[in-house]
Amino acid sequence: MIIRPARPEDAEPLTVILNDVIDNTTITFTSERKNAQYLRDDIAARGAAFQVVELDGEAAGYASYFPFRNGPGYARTKEHSIALAPRARGKGAGRALMAALEAEARREGVHSLWAGVSAENPSGRAFHAAIGFEEIATLSEVGFKFGRWIDLVLMQKKL
Repeated sequence: MIIRPARPEDAEPLTVILNDVIDNTTITFTSERKNAQYLRDDIAARGAAFQVVELDGEAAGYASYFPFRNGPGYARTKEHSIALAPRARGKGAGRALMAALEAEARREGVHSLWAGVSAENPSGRAFHAAIGFEEIATLSEVGFKFGRWIDLVLMQKKL
């Protein structure tokens, strides 16, 4: 397992992973599939704030962070996203990705990271709690997917 900054060629395998999450889960509330160019642009824009786990020579997941909200008062607060291919789960890849992402955030002067976790994703909540995120609030029925309303759990880790 290798953790490294994302490269443009990672966009293709990451698109497959992300679209599987979009199509088949409520981990994300979006229903809009992504294409490889979208991810190449995201990788280019985020630089080291977009980390990849590589297994057997191919990107098998990612973690990235981005502005929590607009405006200079929020510049040191970021929200993050993480997604793993099924073959990368349960092997420490998520923890390793988040450790690398947090190290980059600290270098950048980020004070806190936020996670918006679907209330229908208990493993995501448990994962974040295990790496030091604290549940701060539940936003009732803010997501809508697969014909139903879904709560969003906000979790924070101060770096």
